[in-house]
Amino acid sequence: MRLTAAMIADRAARLEKVLSLCTLCHHRCLVDRRKGEVGRCGLGNRIKVANFGPHFGEERPLVGRRGSGTVFFSGCNLACLFCQNYDISQLQQGEELKTEDLAAIFFSLAQYGCHNINLVTPTHQAPQLLFSLAMARDQGLDLPVVWNCGGYESVESLQELEGIVDIYMPDVKYGDDRAATQYSDAPQYFTNIKAVLQEMHRQVGDLVIENGVAQRGLLIRHLVLPNQVAASQNVLQFIAAKIGCSTYINIMSQYCPSYRAKRCPQLARPITIAEYTEVVAIANALGLRRGLSLLS
Repeated sequence: MRLTAAMIADRAARLEKVLSLCTLCHHRCLVDRRKGEVGRCGLGNRIKVANFGPHFGEERPLVGRRGSGTVFFSGCNLACLFCQNYDISQLQQGEELKTEDLAAIFFSLAQYGCHNINLVTPTHQAPQLLFSLAMARDQGLDLPVVWNCGGYESVESLQELEGIVDIYMPDVKYGDDRAATQYSDAPQYFTNIKAVLQEMHRQVGDLVIENGVAQRGLLIRHLVLPNQVAASQNVLQFIAAKIGCSTYINIMSQYCPSYRAKRCPQLARPITIAEYTEVVAIANALGLRRGLSLLS
């Protein structure tokens, strides 16, 4: 059941209380962000947005003909050495906004004709953006909401999003906890994301596409990294066994050594065609054939 504006505002208030000893993500920093203290994400209690607009570079079911209405939030709860958007995620570039400003952005994307509201790196700003979403919903906004995240949520936070998020799109980065700690400062990443994916799938199920456009469900991204750093086989085996072979998964090939990656021998080069083909072959062998990159 999709929640009303009042119900969304209530969920936002409940999550806002979490900011007092912040456990929005798996870092569980326990800082008082309501008083402006800063956790691993780099932000306190204000909405901060880097940019927004119709986006045509997302997965085809999100883009449709009129684009995905993306809002890029500043800060991040991951610290990936290879982040292509490090100026936004780790340097926290962006503009602080009021609740009504973000609601107005949502409406501008709807007026452009975008098929959805795509919240990019939203986890650490969940309560703030939900207040804006409640305001926009109260004024008539009725587009699917996409939760475009790195997968390092706490399950408790995700449970508060049930009935609000229509499409979950986690980027499952690693199938190995040690690699996640070393390259993204994300301890227990793979251990945690197993529970995260199961909770997301419980809420929204497999991806539902109508007239070529996604309406509801789980869409998983996985970026292939050089030298098997991502432990892709572990990721795919878990998805096939526990989430299901009807899962829509985009296996991405566009890795390049951005930000600090060139300092790390394991990440200092692009992936090879052979590395990408190997991961696609594993997915096919496991029965994971539903997804953009697997069909190309």
